[in-house]
Parts: sequence; C-alpha cells; structure tokens
Amino acid sequence: MPEISLLTESVDHFLRYLTVQRRLSRNTVNSYGSDLNFFIEFLHQAGLRDPVQVTPAELRAFLKDCFARDITARSNARRLSALRSFFDFLVFQGKLTVSPAAEIDLPKIGSVLPEILATAEVDMLLAPPAAGEMDPRALRNCAMLHLLYATGIRVSELVNLPVQDCSLSSGHVRILGKGSKERLGPFNAEAGARIAAYMEHGRPVLLGRRSSRFLFITSRGGAMTRARFWQIIGGMARQRGISKTVSPKTMRHSFATHMLAGGADLRALQMMLGHADIATTQIYTHVDISRLKAGHQKFHPRG
Repeated sequence: MPEISLLTESVDHFLRYLTVQRRLSRNTVNSYGSDLNFFIEFLHQAGLRDPVQVTPAELRAFLKDCFARDITARSNARRLSALRSFFDFLVFQGKLTVSPAAEIDLPKIGSVLPEILATAEVDMLLAPPAAGEMDPRALRNCAMLHLLYATGIRVSELVNLPVQDCSLSSGHVRILGKGSKERLGPFNAEAGARIAAYMEHGRPVLLGRRSSRFLFITSRGGAMTRARFWQIIGGMARQRGISKTVSPKTMRHSFATHMLAGGADLRALQMMLGHADIATTQIYTHVDISRLKAGHQKFHPRG
C-alpha cells in the first residue's frame, strides 16, 4: 500500500471540516475534493508531499499546466478558489503561517449571463401532455416541470424532495437547501393541480407495491436522479420545438429573471432561491438590464 502523504491527509481533514463543521452539501464537498486531488496529483509528480513545501511558484506552475490542458479560465478560477479555502484552513489550524495562494490572482473570466427561456417558451414546455400521453411518467414529468418553474428549486432539491414536505393544501414545499438550511417554496394553483394529478394517478402506478419517501420516483420505484431529469427536460424541450438547450438550471434562471421582471423584491427572491449571499441573486438584475439594452438598441431610432 503506498504511503499516504501529508498533503493527502490535510485534504481529507479539510473535506471532513466542510462536511461536519460547514455542513456543505455532498456535491459541493465532492467538487472541492476533485479539484484538490487534481492539485495533489500534480504536486506528487513534482516530488512534493507536505503542504509546507508548497509556494506560490508551485501554484502558478499548476495553473499554467491547467491552461496547457485547455482547461477553461472559469474552471481554473474554481480550482484556485478551492485551493485558497484549503490553505486558509491550514493557516487557521496552525499548520501553515501564511497561505501560498494569498498572492495568486484569479484568472479573468467573462461575465457569463445565464440563458433563460422567453415566457412563450415556458408556456410551450409547461403545456399539459396530450390525451394519449397521460401515462404515469408524463404526469410526473409535467408536475416536476411546473414545480421547478413555480419555485425556482434546485434540481438536487427537487429530486430529493420528500412527499411529506409538499403541502397541496397550503401550496408550498419545504426545501432543505445548501448547508441544511430550510426555506419554503410557494407554488401556484396550476402547479398544485399538476402535482395532485401525479400523486393521485401517476405515483401509485409507478410505485406498485413498493414504498418511497421521495415525491418524484422512477418507473422502478426509486428516487429520480439529477442526470435522468436532465435527460427528460432536454428531451421534452426538443419535442416541443424549443431550439435552446434546456436544463433544470435554465428553468431556475428563467424563474428568477421573470420574477424580477414582474416586480419581485430582490431580497424576497434571494430567500426563494436559497442564496446565502444577495450578490449571487443580483446576476439576474444584470440579465434583465441586458434585455432592456437589447430592446433599446432594436427599437430606439438612435439605438
């Protein structure tokens, strides 16, 4: 068995800290782990096995190697962010006196605004299934899309939603978000009707004699997965003549942008989306402004 380096042990301690102390989601911790393990592999190849051996020069060499592999600036910025958090943790623990990442600048990345659907495209996607398509899976898919757009819920939150956390009588779902923080997601009467139809006519058929605590399940009775729902929503968009690439994130972005365009308060939207920092929510104000500018340039005589 190969010897475990101090670098590997330090990363393991850091990931446990993120899980236990920071209570970050499994997906977020896995993302940190993937980026840090990629960095450790680079250092091990250079013969470095202890965090105290890492200098800014090694970090710059690592980023240079990433760019040489055609890894995007956005991915490298994310990796450097993970490294900064890791080395800050070691400084806090007294393992290092100073972080080697402190003087490294983040790679410049363009401001990529999220793609959204027009309201007419949302209407196309949310149209009820045709009479011949009212099978249990169609009822489920329709209910999931309506709830996604009605609440702006994350796809990981959607597929893990327990039955007991969906209240048809009060018209809301209780969402367990990042960092195990709870919030309420209100939904409209139409979404409620789609969910009710699925729960009455679709879910019992999919379950058969099995049981599940999850609201949305597969034809085998198991919980819906993120990857499968990405496939479903993309396929439904193509079937309904939508040329854009549509994903659960597209629906979440569309929900947020349409809410702001309709006059929603930014703080209220922050709560509905489950953002810890309002700066994350403010990107949707940029999207709306960009649409206003596009309209001005198109219709103003001197645009």
